[in-house]
Amino acid sequence: MINFNEPPYTGKEIEYIGETIKNKKICGDGIFSKKCSKWMEEEFKATRVLLTTSCTHALEMSAILAEIKPNDEVIMPSFTFVSTANAFVLRGAKIIFVDIRPDTMNIDETKIESAISSRTKAIVVVHYAGIACEMDTIKRIAQKHALFLIEDAAQGVMSTYKGQALGTIGDFGSYSFHETKNYSMGEGGAIIINQPSYVERAEIIREKGTNRSKFFRGEIAKYTWVDQGSSYLPSDINAAYLWAQLEMAEIIKKNRMDSWNRYHENLEALEVRGFIRRPVVPKECQHNAHIYYIKTTDIEERSKLIEYLRKHNILAVFHYIPLHSSEAGLMYSRFNGEDEYTTRESEKLVRLPMYYGIKKEDIEYIVSCIYDFYLHKVR
Repeated sequence: MINFNEPPYTGKEIEYIGETIKNKKICGDGIFSKKCSKWMEEEFKATRVLLTTSCTHALEMSAILAEIKPNDEVIMPSFTFVSTANAFVLRGAKIIFVDIRPDTMNIDETKIESAISSRTKAIVVVHYAGIACEMDTIKRIAQKHALFLIEDAAQGVMSTYKGQALGTIGDFGSYSFHETKNYSMGEGGAIIINQPSYVERAEIIREKGTNRSKFFRGEIAKYTWVDQGSSYLPSDINAAYLWAQLEMAEIIKKNRMDSWNRYHENLEALEVRGFIRRPVVPKECQHNAHIYYIKTTDIEERSKLIEYLRKHNILAVFHYIPLHSSEAGLMYSRFNGEDEYTTRESEKLVRLPMYYGIKKEDIEYIVSCIYDFYLHKVR
């Protein structure tokens, strides 16, 4: 069976985890946590990066920093993972979904302004597949209406928009280092603070509402409870696993890009003949090869293709069911305007196996099976 995903592994992870144990510092903000944060701050030119226990928790911290309160409204796409919405629902917000663009599967920047009301507090963008939203337009809208701009860049580590790292463009950004991501710590994430005035409060929220970070830096004589917060620090064991991959970040990215391009080039003929559609990458975007997907004609064809691939020992999957049509979505959100593309396009999308180290011959086999499926279909 060709797996849909295999967690990244470089060979140094066990060594670094052993170091954390020898250092007798395996809780949060140890040596490897600091190494990872510093690397990202320098690599992405970020004001401050703090590791968290998940991207979900990074988004929750963003919601607290933005002071989201009951009855506030937060605009975002419905085509996303549940964490994007839940982080703000937990603060009592009403989620306002808007439609996506069919080319990138990202929020349609032209539909955002009509969804803004007197209760709107923030715009949350999701960079699907590591391909950036149209950030110049969205940032202008956020500034015009004095709204927080928050980036869910869970899939966007090492991706850029006009040369700027995803996650560093809005007020706050968030990364995921789940085992399915390009760089992993098993379970984990990071919050990117792009406004210096929010750094100190972010540290406090992350440390259970205490000023413990200032205490450890020797800035205060003792620490105490000063604000709301929770335990958002990951173990340094997790950070040690991640550090082994950040050291090789460019190598991992190149390997994934080679695989992505192999899919893209070899599937071109099927798109030319009208059988499938391939991903679209706008010229201002440099992506990280997080996902390779194709779009079928409709949901029935997608189901048949996934089953066909499974019978040929290939595990391919579909992605999100739009949140606005879910049970919780009906309670906590509303869709602004027409759902022209969100549901229709999501029902066509098939994610193909994609991970660091996937074999060239496996990709070629997958591609050949897709060709066989479509050529058989038209006979």
